[in-house]
Amino acid sequence: MNLGVFTVLFADRPLDQALDHILGHGIYHVEIGCGGYPGNDHCYPKSLLENPDQTKKIKNMIQERSIQIDALSAHGNPLHPNKDISQSHHNDLINTIKLANELEVDTVVTFSGCPGDSDHANYPNWVTSTWPSDYRDLLDWQWSKKVIPYWQQIAEQAQKYGVKIAIEPHPGFVVYNTETMSRLREAVGKTIGVNFDPSHLFWQQSDPIDMIKKFGKEQAIYHVHAKDTYLDYQNIGVNGVLDTKPYSEILDRSWYFRTIGYGHGEEEWKKIISALQAVDYDGVISIEHEDALMSPDEGFQKAVDFLQNILIREQNTAIWWD
Repeated sequence: MNLGVFTVLFADRPLDQALDHILGHGIYHVEIGCGGYPGNDHCYPKSLLENPDQTKKIKNMIQERSIQIDALSAHGNPLHPNKDISQSHHNDLINTIKLANELEVDTVVTFSGCPGDSDHANYPNWVTSTWPSDYRDLLDWQWSKKVIPYWQQIAEQAQKYGVKIAIEPHPGFVVYNTETMSRLREAVGKTIGVNFDPSHLFWQQSDPIDMIKKFGKEQAIYHVHAKDTYLDYQNIGVNGVLDTKPYSEILDRSWYFRTIGYGHGEEEWKKIISALQAVDYDGVISIEHEDALMSPDEGFQKAVDFLQNILIREQNTAIWWD
């Protein structure tokens, strides 16, 4: 396994400067954002596809630094009932798949998306209850009429361009845990796999190791994000884990995202790294930063130090056992 970083962390600077900064921390693997909710500050797939010289410039920028792009990302909601949003995010995803082929990148990371409650809806409708029965009927409609047909279509496009799709299970979208990830993969096929991000599992009180075992045995973990979550058990005791307060209201929230090691300690992350090794995951662990209590640079440095120590020890252990 190699340590990498999701470059949206450094969206405040041009790509070449972001790459140099990342290299300065001894990191040679990157995941580049290409649209959707995080935006595309570093990479505009449509423009690059229309201008081969610009694509070549990106390739040269990467090659001359001996960096490897391990994934392109288009984290959006292509199933959004607002047609302007869904079409924009769909275009981002399709163009990112095509660009991945041009850049010889084999993985695109994204969300499953979430439809509304009808063809005339304005907002997504994330179903989390089975009663009244309306919710069950809605969930069946979403999956049969929207989710499965769409992802079957995307899987065909991805296969055409030699790309795997790594879905990040994320609450608010139809795929948010192990069961829903399995449902999509069973319906669509092996082109669809997992972008494993334990931060979203932590606050749902779901064991990340179980997801690793489930999809690792199927060789379906296509990418990994490194992000942590702090659980405020005092607030959870009052309100549970479903929390719609803004992320800025840290003291009152039941949970919030943290830099690696500031939500769960070294022992938990050692278990996660060891489980990934046990299922023969040999890809990148991509650092993602959404910690409101740390600057991007501080969070990045702490995450690098924390994970490098664990990876070095785990690799030395594996060598010793061999």
